[in-house]
Amino acid sequence: MTLFNQLPFDFDHRPSLDGNDYLVTVSNKEAVLWLDKWPSWYSCCCIIYGPSGCGKSHLGNVFMSMSNAVSAKLDHHSLEEFDNFLDINRNIVVDDIDGKLKTLADEENFLHIYNNLSLTGGNILLLASKAPVQWELKLADLRSRIQASPAIEIRMPDDELIYAVLIKLFSDRQIRIDLRVLEYIVKRIDRSFSSAQRFVERADHIALTQKKKISLSIARQVLNDMGF
Repeated sequence: MTLFNQLPFDFDHRPSLDGNDYLVTVSNKEAVLWLDKWPSWYSCCCIIYGPSGCGKSHLGNVFMSMSNAVSAKLDHHSLEEFDNFLDINRNIVVDDIDGKLKTLADEENFLHIYNNLSLTGGNILLLASKAPVQWELKLADLRSRIQASPAIEIRMPDDELIYAVLIKLFSDRQIRIDLRVLEYIVKRIDRSFSSAQRFVERADHIALTQKKKISLSIARQVLNDMGF
């Protein structure tokens, strides 16, 4: 058997980002409710924060889908370029905002963007790792605007959500998995979306390579490889 025959094709898998597919439990319910309130936010800005792997980026994608928002990186742009950008895109999402406001100049530029959107009826969804009170903003005007915006924490997924996420990730790949195997995984895997994603990708790859269903044996192998 050749190496080509032993390896599965490396297809690019794209799970659904439709808001109707987003899984809601206690850990993320408040953030989802705030997105549902759009476009009736009391501020032009909404902040969702939580640790890596908690699902912030997925919610950002859901918001982009529902509001025609675009992702803004905030780097390598003059204010004039951003004004032109905002003339076309009235709603934006900024990921890792607490990592992007590193200098006073960064804060001044972002305040300009914030004010532009506020005056023209646009909206901005900010995704952060830390709560706004921990951002240590230097610019008083920006600090007051951020403090006046709703800030919602997403906690790490609970068992119920990890269970549902794994089912969805396997379903996105059209994989049927025995519930006993699923329960075995949930009891041992790290409570994060990123871990669930890596597990499903790895398990699917091994199952395709071995031309087998995802069994307890494959689950044990993947969990061991991931350090669980």
